[in-house]
Amino acid sequence: MKFQKKRAATKQQIPTASLPDIVFMLLLFFMVTTTLREVDVLVSFKLPEAKAIEKIENKRLVSYIWVGKDGRIQVNDSIVLLDQIQKIMYAKRVQLPNVIVSLRIDKNSDMGVVTDIQQELRKASCLRINYSSMLKV
Repeated sequence: MKFQKKRAATKQQIPTASLPDIVFMLLLFFMVTTTLREVDVLVSFKLPEAKAIEKIENKRLVSYIWVGKDGRIQVNDSIVLLDQIQKIMYAKRVQLPNVIVSLRIDKNSDMGVVTDIQQELRKASCLRINYSSMLKV
C-alpha cells in the first residue's frame, strides 16, 4: 500500500486587486508635489559670490528678474525694457501680495541698472527684494 501526499489545490499567486489604487495614489502624489519650471532664461549671467547665503523657504512667493551680461532685463518669459518693470511687478503684487522679487544679476553688470530696477520696484510697491548669489567656497 502506497501513501500519496495530497497537495493543496490553491494556487500561489500575488493578489493584484489593490494595484490600480496604489498606482493612482502614487501618480496623484507626484502630480501634487512636482513643480515644473515655468520660465526659460533668455539672458546669460553669472551670479556674484557671497560668504553666507540663506535659502527662501516658499519658492511660490518668488518672482525673478534676470539681468544679463549685456544689460538685457528679463521678467517672466520675455525681455523687457526698464520702464515696463513697474507695470509688470505691480500686477504681480496685486495677484500675490507677499511676493518676493529675486534679482539674479550678472556680477559684472552696471550698478546703475540695479539702482534703476530698485526704483521701478519701489514705484510698484514691491519692497521685499532678494539678491541671488552663489556660495563662495
